[in-house]
Amino acid sequence: MVEIGSIVFLFYSNLLMAEFTHANGQGKSLAFAVMDIFTMTNFGIAIICGLLGYWIFEYLRKQL
Repeated sequence: MVEIGSIVFLFYSNLLMAEFTHANGQGKSLAFAVMDIFTMTNFGIAIICGLLGYWIFEYLRKQL
């Protein structure tokens, strides 16, 4: 769970950095950027990416 959570955290932090940079150019706030990235679609993508990353790293660990 820690590995999946860290992948999800990295996904959301990357989204937040990109969205805040984009939104800040339009004069919008950090709160707007946060509200814009926390959607069910983004959450689904984050969970799928987290699970895929976990499975790939576990596979690679077993190969070593």
